[in-house]
Amino acid sequence: MYRWLVLSSRPDLWTLDPDVLHLNHGSYGAVPRRTQEVMAGLRAEMDANPMVWFRTVAGRLTASRLALAAYLETDPDGFALVPNASAGVTVALQTLPIPAGSRIVLTDHAYGAVRYAAERFAKARGAEVVIAEIPIEADDETVVALIADRLAGASVLIVDQITSGTAKVFPIDALVATAHDRGVPIVVDGAHAPALIDAPASAGADFWTGNFHKWPAAPRATAGLVVAEPWRTASMPLIVSWSEYDERMPERFDMLGTYDYVPWIAAPESLRVLAELDWPTRRPQLTTLVEEGAKVLAKALGTGVAEVAHPPATMRLVELPSSVDLSGGDALKLRVSRELKAEITFTGFDERKFIRLSAHAYNSLADYEKLSAGLPKLLA
Repeated sequence: MYRWLVLSSRPDLWTLDPDVLHLNHGSYGAVPRRTQEVMAGLRAEMDANPMVWFRTVAGRLTASRLALAAYLETDPDGFALVPNASAGVTVALQTLPIPAGSRIVLTDHAYGAVRYAAERFAKARGAEVVIAEIPIEADDETVVALIADRLAGASVLIVDQITSGTAKVFPIDALVATAHDRGVPIVVDGAHAPALIDAPASAGADFWTGNFHKWPAAPRATAGLVVAEPWRTASMPLIVSWSEYDERMPERFDMLGTYDYVPWIAAPESLRVLAELDWPTRRPQLTTLVEEGAKVLAKALGTGVAEVAHPPATMRLVELPSSVDLSGGDALKLRVSRELKAEITFTGFDERKFIRLSAHAYNSLADYEKLSAGLPKLLA
C-alpha cells in the first residue's frame, strides 16, 4: 500500500549523503544539485572579476527578487530580500513605534530568536513582553480568543504562521483582523510558510517574513520580508550601506556592500526544481508520507503522534517516552547522528517531549522505518 511513497522519492536531485537518514528538512533545508551548480558558476564568475561582479550585481538581484515576490504572489514594491526570518522580524521591530509602557505580545510557540528580539527591543524602549499561552490542541477560534485577551495596551503582536517547535498552523487571516480591529500592528513570522502555504504573505499583515531555504529548498540565507504600504518608507535594512537613501524600499535592502549575493541570485533555480517536481501534487503526497512515517515511529517507541490542531503539510510531532532526558541540550541529537546516522530534531512544549519529523521529495517511507528500527534501543 506504500509502494507509491517509495517510487516518488527523488534523492537524485540532491547531493545529500545516501548513508544518512535526513529527516529534519525543517531546520536548515537542503539545496538541490542544480541550484548548487548555479551557485558554483556564479561564485566562479564573481572571483574571476570581482569589480565587474559588483558593478553588475544589482540587475541580477532585481530579477531574482521579482521572481521570489511572484512566487509568494505579493506586491514586489513591498518585498525585500533578507538573510532569514529572524532578520525580517528584527527589521519590523526596528520600524514600529514601541512606546514605553506598551506591550510586545507573542505566544509561547514563538521561535527562540524571535523572542530574544522582542526582549531586546522591549528592554531598549521600556516596554514589556507578554506571552499568550496556546495549547497545541487549540482550534482556530480558541487561538484567536487567547491572543485577543492579551492585546490590551499592545504596540505590536508577533505570531507564527507555522510554529517551528510545535508544527502547528495558526489562523493568520483571523489574527490579522483581530489585531487590526484593536489598532495593533501585527508581524507574521512565516519562516516555514513558503511552499507549504499558497500565497502565504497575502493576509494583510503589517510585516510578513519567511524563509526560502526551508521548503522551497533555496540556498541558505535567503528569505523575504513583505511590508505593508504605510510602513515602507520607514523600513530600513539592518546594515547601513550605499543604498541608504534609495527611496524604493526593496532596493534599499538589496545592496549591502560586499555581502554574498550568490544565494539570493540562485534561489529561483530551486523554485524551478519544485515546479518540475509538480509541487502542488507532491505536497499532499508528502503529507501522507510524513503521517505514515510518524505512525511507524510512534508504534516503535510505544507512544503516539501528537494531536496538533492544523498541522502543516510536511511536519509531524511524535511523542517521546517520558523516560527520555532532553536536559543535555544537543547531546542526544548528536548521539542519534553518530550512532544511527540519522538527522532528527527534538523539541518540547508544556512539559511534553517530541521528535519533529519532516518530509521532502528526497524522503521515502524506508527512511522512517530505518529510524524506527534503531531509535528505541538507543533511547532505552
